Amino acid sequence: MEQALVLRMICSLLLLFVAIVGFVGALWAVFVGFFLFARTSLSTAMLLSIIPTVLLLLWIIVLECRGTREIEQAATATPVTVEEYPELYATVNRVSSIFGIPAPTISISDSLAPEAMVIGVRPTTSRLILSEGLLDTLDAAELEAVIAHELAHVKNRDATVMTIVSVPMILSAGIAARTRDLARHRVPVAIILGAVGRAVVPVTKAIITVCSRTRELAADKAAVEVLGSGAPLASALRTLDQQIQETPSQDLRNARAVSSLSILPFESYNREEVLGYWYEENIKPFCWSIRKPLLRLESRLFRTHPPTEKRVEMILNYESRK
Repeated sequence: MEQALVLRMICSLLLLFVAIVGFVGALWAVFVGFFLFARTSLSTAMLLSIIPTVLLLLWIIVLECRGTREIEQAATATPVTVEEYPELYATVNRVSSIFGIPAPTISISDSLAPEAMVIGVRPTTSRLILSEGLLDTLDAAELEAVIAHELAHVKNRDATVMTIVSVPMILSAGIAARTRDLARHRVPVAIILGAVGRAVVPVTKAIITVCSRTRELAADKAAVEVLGSGAPLASALRTLDQQIQETPSQDLRNARAVSSLSILPFESYNREEVLGYWYEENIKPFCWSIRKPLLRLESRLFRTHPPTEKRVEMILNYESRK
């Protein structure tokens, strides 16, 4: 299992590197074409194109990284003290000591959706967020397993890894979004840059979600190792999956901004909601028979978490081999 996860991660990073090189090369080629159109020699155009390419990438990184803060802000939760939650603090401190990492601060969200996530790029600034919906759903052993999974992300520095590998998607999405208005006015360079950005977004997003799914499996494995048993985590995943199915759609919609950060996404890949349609009535969209399989394929390509059944199976298989 460990070798398979490492191999998958390496392949994903290699593909991502190829995508980065292709994306930057395409941007550079656009500016080369612009300078050639301005009757500049090829060698001069190639050199001059480096400057706007670098400046454009830096500009998009700054603008888009500011926007990523909205995800953390969406995870609204109130910090709690050890006096309020002594048992929870004891569990977090115990698991943190096993991992050899600083204990994170703990915040509780009043959401009914079963949220469990760690926010913060560095271990020293990490914040563990749990929802009332999760605390009310799990027993003590299951809660400890979920905490172990989340703190495994801190131990593995997954926030740092995913931030780095997300840069190509941030760049391509940012360029596509910020050239849209100029493209509507038929500005040639903006049209070409927007097309390059839109072409790269799905490729990089698919690769990044492979990395995300791999990190989730690695965190499951680390949690089993520190707990010495996979049964609590397998039970917790099944329980939370069932709880998500039973949570009202409105509450899931409110929590979807942080869905990719939680231990389980707040939608089922077997329901119509994952296809982008939250049914209040039995009304099917136009050309649903054609759009449905395409949207289902999209959801499978871009899911941030492996299916719960697969995770449970791998957890139990890993435990049986110990």
